[in-house]
Amino acid sequence: MIDLKALRENPQRFIDGAAKKNYAPDIDTLLKLDEQRRSLMSEQETLKAAQNKLSKETGPKIGQLMGKLKSANDDEKAAIQGEVDAIKAAPAKMKEQITALDAQIAQLEPKLNEILLSIPLPPDDDVPVGKGSEDNVEISKWAPEGWDWGKSFEQNKGFKPRTHIELCAMHNLVDFPRGVKIAGSRSYVLTGDGMRLHQAILRYAIDTMTNENGFTPMSVPVLVREEAMVGTGFFPGGRDQAYHINESERGGGYDMFLTGTGEVGLMGLHQDEILDEAQLPLKYVTVSTCFRREAGAAGKDTAGLYRIHQFDKVEQVIIDVADEQKSRQHHKDMMGFVENLLKSLGLPHRLLQCCTGDLGVKNADMIDIECWMPGRGEEAPDGTPMGEFGETHSASRLYDYQCRRLNMRYRPGGENGKGPTTFCHSLNNTVAASPRILIPLLEMYQNEDGSVTIPEKLVPYMNGQTKIG
Repeated sequence: MIDLKALRENPQRFIDGAAKKNYAPDIDTLLKLDEQRRSLMSEQETLKAAQNKLSKETGPKIGQLMGKLKSANDDEKAAIQGEVDAIKAAPAKMKEQITALDAQIAQLEPKLNEILLSIPLPPDDDVPVGKGSEDNVEISKWAPEGWDWGKSFEQNKGFKPRTHIELCAMHNLVDFPRGVKIAGSRSYVLTGDGMRLHQAILRYAIDTMTNENGFTPMSVPVLVREEAMVGTGFFPGGRDQAYHINESERGGGYDMFLTGTGEVGLMGLHQDEILDEAQLPLKYVTVSTCFRREAGAAGKDTAGLYRIHQFDKVEQVIIDVADEQKSRQHHKDMMGFVENLLKSLGLPHRLLQCCTGDLGVKNADMIDIECWMPGRGEEAPDGTPMGEFGETHSASRLYDYQCRRLNMRYRPGGENGKGPTTFCHSLNNTVAASPRILIPLLEMYQNEDGSVTIPEKLVPYMNGQTKIG
C-alpha cells in the first residue's frame, strides 16, 4: 500500500508511476473521497471536543439551575426546568450527530480502500521504462568454464540434447500420466531418483542459506486468511491466480487461500507488530509447497515441469529499517546468494533487469534470474531444440509497500527506544524452486548415453550417488 500522505502531496508521481507499470487507478476519485473523509473527520473531532467540553460544564450548570429552582416562583420554575432539560438533552443530540458522521465515513471507506489497494508502488527512477517482459534488459551472463555462449549445446558438448521430458521418461523420474489422473492438467508425480534430486536441491538451498548466509529457517502456513494475501500485495490484483477454499459457505467463519510462495507466510509472521530496531534486519528462509492456478496460461508450456500448479520452493525474505540504500544493498546481496548457488551447481544463467511494465503492482525494482535450458526454444530443421533461457528466480525490492499493508513497524533507537514508529522495508527472492530447477539440472548435466551426472554439491544429499542411469 502506498503512503496516502505522500500521494496527497505529489499525486502526479503516483499517476506517472502507475502509467509506467501499465496501470490506471482512479487517483482523482481517491483524492476526492479522501478529502470528503478528512472533512467529515474534522467535523467529527470538532463535535467531540464540544461534547467533552459540554460534559464538563453540564454538572455545574445543572447544579446552579437546580439551586435556583428551589427558590423560584411557579412561572420561573417552568422556564428553569426547560433549561435543565435542554442541557441534559444536548449530549445525546451531539452523540447522534457524531454517530451520523461515523456512518458517512464508513460509507466512504470501502471505495477509498478499494482504490488505495489498487495503486501500484512507483518504480524507482533507474528502472528502464517498458511495456512488458520483451523490454527487459540483460544485466550479466555467466557460464562454467568450457561453455561457449556462441555455440549450440551440440557444439559445446559433442552430442544433441535430450529434453527434460525425454530424460524423465528414460529414467522414470516423473510420472506425468498418473499425476494428471490424480489432479488434472499440469500435474505430475516425482518418482525414484526424480524425487531424490528434487529433495536434494531443496535441502542444499536451505542449508546454504542458513549455514553460509545467516538466514533463520522457518516453517510457515501455506493455507492462509485473505488478510495475508492482501497484506503481501498478492490481492486484489492476483486473486485469479490463487486457489480459493470457500470455508465461509461451509460454516468455517472465513475463507482461506493456498499461497503461491512462502513469502506470504514469512511476511505475515510480524503483521500488526512493532519491532525493536535492534532486532533488524530479520532474515528468514522457508521451504514450502506453492500453488498457482496459472490462469490465462493455456497453451504455454503445457508439457513438462516448467509451468505447473504445485511445486516446492525455498524462499528468502529480509525485513529491515526504512532506508533505501540498505534496501538496495540487501537486493544485491540476495541476488548474490542465488548466483553463488547457481555457480556452485555449474548452471549457466543470466540476470535480467525487469522494465517498469514487468514489475507488477508491489515492486519498486525486480531482477529476474534465468537459467539456460537446452531443451527449450525453437527447433532446428532436424527437430533439435535450440535452447533458451527460462525464469527460475525473481528478486524484488518493495520498500514499505508490504509492511504498510501489514501494519509492520519498528521503533527506532533514541532515548529509551521510545521514538516514533516507522514502517519497515521488505525484500524477497527465490532461492530454488523445484521441480522447475530440475529442467536445467537434468538437461545441462546429461551425457551422450542419456545418463545424468549429479552435480558435485548435490552428491551428499543423494547419499553418495553420482549418476542417474
